[in-house]
Amino acid sequence: MQQETLLFIMTIIMSFIFEFTNGFHDAANVVSTVIATKVLRPLAAIIMASCLNFLGATQISHVVTTLTQGVIPYQITTQSIIMAALFGAIVWNILTWYLALPSSSSYALIGGLIGAGIEGLGIVFVLWESITKKVIIPMIFSPLIGFLLSFLIMKIFMGLISKKIDSGSFHIFGKLQMLSAAFVAISHGFNDAQKTMAIITLALFSKGSITTLAVPLWVIVSCALVMALGTASGGYRIIQTVAFKISKLQPVQGFVAESTSSCMICLAAFLGFPLSTTQLIVGSIGGVGASSSFKNICFKTSKKIIYAWIITIPGSMIMAVLFYKVLKWISF
Repeated sequence: MQQETLLFIMTIIMSFIFEFTNGFHDAANVVSTVIATKVLRPLAAIIMASCLNFLGATQISHVVTTLTQGVIPYQITTQSIIMAALFGAIVWNILTWYLALPSSSSYALIGGLIGAGIEGLGIVFVLWESITKKVIIPMIFSPLIGFLLSFLIMKIFMGLISKKIDSGSFHIFGKLQMLSAAFVAISHGFNDAQKTMAIITLALFSKGSITTLAVPLWVIVSCALVMALGTASGGYRIIQTVAFKISKLQPVQGFVAESTSSCMICLAAFLGFPLSTTQLIVGSIGGVGASSSFKNICFKTSKKIIYAWIITIPGSMIMAVLFYKVLKWISF
């Protein structure tokens, strides 16, 4: 019993560590465009994002259902599986942060669950149909849709306000971008914080502390707070990549990229798709950059980001499998 309790406590601690890394890793997604266009200074942007991430994180979406019931069967999920999944996601977040690559914390966690589920339960118990519909298909198409929508909307804006663009009159879009940046921060909390809430709820259910998969209030508040603290820590390495190494942005472009991304993130949260905020923001930035010329996109950086996306799920799966083996070796 003492060993089980210790493993549960370690799982909760690991959950909060993951949520913190999710905050500082994904802070770039929330604030990168508004920093790139110089509408807000980095510190002001991060403070705003932290507060609004907290607000968004207190709202429950259908992403919780997908993570608790759509990856591996919650009825037979163990503490060891959950802890191994978290380890895989945390290691991946830290590695990609060190390399300044804006990969997806969401897909790192899902990859960790898949890997730990395969090792702990067997490959036949992984819910592949649900993963394909709710994770893989949205993962492939969401950045493409974000790119195309931002590209088309930016083309429309360029046609409507070409004279203003030529004269450099962007004050109104600077103000509008502050609103769109706030919308991104809220939607990021609304989508991303739900994953850690789901993991802690799974751990509570596995231990027998709760009898349903309803998220307790203390889990909602604590996850929202930890994500906000993580966002407040900055994540400047990835901010530099997203803000300045994909495409040069002006306020009107930042407004379009942020508005497109946040609308898609909120829609996905209602549908239960644990989309990557990273992929949507980066795809949208690429779209607005390409709207004037494809030469505005740094393809060298874009290739690195795409490679990171491709290997995120298998990479975190491998980390989770290895850690699960370690847990079994030390008899957890």
